[in-house]
Amino acid sequence: MAIPVGTTESIRRTNLATILGILYRGGPASRAALSKRTGRNRSTIASLVADLSALGLVSEGESDSLGQVGRPSPVVSIRPEVTAIAVNPEIDALTIGLVGLDGNVRRVIRHECDRIPTASEVLSITSAVIAGMRHELDGLLVVGVGVAVPGQVRTGDGVVRNAPHLDWHDEPFGAALAAATGYPVAVANDAALGALAEHEFGAGRAHRNLIYVNGGASGIGGGVIADGALLGGMSGHAGELGHIRVSSSSVTDSAGIRGTLEAEVTRAELMEALGLPRAEPAQFEAALLSDRSAAVSAIVNRQLEHLATALASAINLFNPEVIALGGFLAVLQAYDPGKLAAAVAASALAPSLEGVEITPAELGGDLLMIGAAGLAFHTLLNDPVSVAA
Repeated sequence: MAIPVGTTESIRRTNLATILGILYRGGPASRAALSKRTGRNRSTIASLVADLSALGLVSEGESDSLGQVGRPSPVVSIRPEVTAIAVNPEIDALTIGLVGLDGNVRRVIRHECDRIPTASEVLSITSAVIAGMRHELDGLLVVGVGVAVPGQVRTGDGVVRNAPHLDWHDEPFGAALAAATGYPVAVANDAALGALAEHEFGAGRAHRNLIYVNGGASGIGGGVIADGALLGGMSGHAGELGHIRVSSSSVTDSAGIRGTLEAEVTRAELMEALGLPRAEPAQFEAALLSDRSAAVSAIVNRQLEHLATALASAINLFNPEVIALGGFLAVLQAYDPGKLAAAVAASALAPSLEGVEITPAELGGDLLMIGAAGLAFHTLLNDPVSVAA
């Protein structure tokens, strides 16, 4: 039953969500700090912390401050047992992680695929992995499953409308996985979740305007944080930066559009040039950065030019403070950061470019696990009392 807004109970739930959100995004904090952040008096904070503790979400410990005048304020921390399961299907692997609300990525399982997995295969493998983790999950509070999919997702019901690289179309994946595992499941676009994670915990945590662009085996996706919020558009599909046209080439992307960033800048081309039929992300990065041959350098330089064209267009459109590059795009930048910066400057409007930082995503390989888990934590963070439902 919905709680009427403005009632004592609704205000209490709002305050609980505020405290939990501060701890989620900022880490442990003393009661005194929480009082200062929220404007609530210490007795109110003590009551709210007691409620969160009773729900099994937080714990308290003694302050480690030395030389402090007066009675030290207890430090409040999220309990590491509060967790979510993160899932990220790709064309070459299925990654499943266990992530704590305290930000700790407790475990990551990567299942290599020798061909593009179908939705039913991902469902079967994911269900089997989660079932195999039952002993590990004993004693944990698992609030749900978050799924990051490289495609367009109807987030309201978890239907994958179009994931062209996976060849998934109108797949009711969220409902199927919930039925198979017994956990609540939320599904969203992987790059959008990456943008949110990088905004909250990575390169964009001190900024309100960020663009995240990810390059993976399934192509290139993006997410835009505008004035502190994810830009969704009418149906939640905004931010498809991979489909910006960057050349007059006839090569097409996954949507059949010619000359786009996704068509021109691919991990597969780099892998072929490096002679790598398959490689973990860390192996790929090491191989690319160490290969300065003329053939590989020519491909990198061309891809950097196309990437710069797309980033300049995004800068002109959205006027960000930070552009965070994930996946193999971060490796491209590291290969020749000066070239990327110069090429972006040649195509961006000077006033819009002022102060823009183009940087690797700080969360690295954990980014999509943290992003997907954040999706699963969404209901809990909005209403901590929901954990008792």
